[in-house]
Amino acid sequence: MSDKKSEAVRQLAFEFAPQPRFGEEDFLVSPSNAGAFALVTSWPDWPDPALLLIAPAGGGKSHLATIWARRAQAVIAPPHQVRADASLGALYGRNILLEDADEVGDARGLFHLFNLVQESGASLLITASAPPETWGLKLPDLLSRLRRAARATIEPPDDELVRAVLVKLFADRQLAVEESLVDYMALRIGRSLDDARALVRALDEEALARGRKITRPMAADMIERLARSD
Repeated sequence: MSDKKSEAVRQLAFEFAPQPRFGEEDFLVSPSNAGAFALVTSWPDWPDPALLLIAPAGGGKSHLATIWARRAQAVIAPPHQVRADASLGALYGRNILLEDADEVGDARGLFHLFNLVQESGASLLITASAPPETWGLKLPDLLSRLRRAARATIEPPDDELVRAVLVKLFADRQLAVEESLVDYMALRIGRSLDDARALVRALDEEALARGRKITRPMAADMIERLARSD
């Protein structure tokens, strides 16, 4: 296949690649996330109006947060809009999802959001990639409130989850990959679901460009390429 045709095929593969599916049936529960899944989905029977969901990048927190937001009919508060000088009145009485709370630049705005939720009897799900003690907060009342909130933690994906995610991602793209090859890849990629997604996407494009099925040498080459790009 010529370079020009190969590039065209790669572009098509990119354009028609399936988007991540954030349905409840698409969330794969494993020992690394079972506790967080159970606590988040126990809503509305949370132990506190606010729940803090901590997970590393690519750990599945956005997926789990989306499941909750759909159940709770929550509104999404972007981090940059959570400010003390912003009008939060429209959120009164609404369940709220605040993702990437460690990116909120105004601590007083976040403190006001906590108060709003508590006063109105609503629920607040906050996600972050690290515990609030590491955010550099200078507002003691806010840090105290965050420490008192219920907390769910997603651990880095275990081998079982990485393998299951790879199987599902290949199936979503209708790619037939041998079980032994999936095992090979699961043991060699990073412990992040984003790493799994990147590998499957790259292998799909490579196999389509070459007009061949996915093989172990192809997978090994792609894992090495992705590792170098990181």
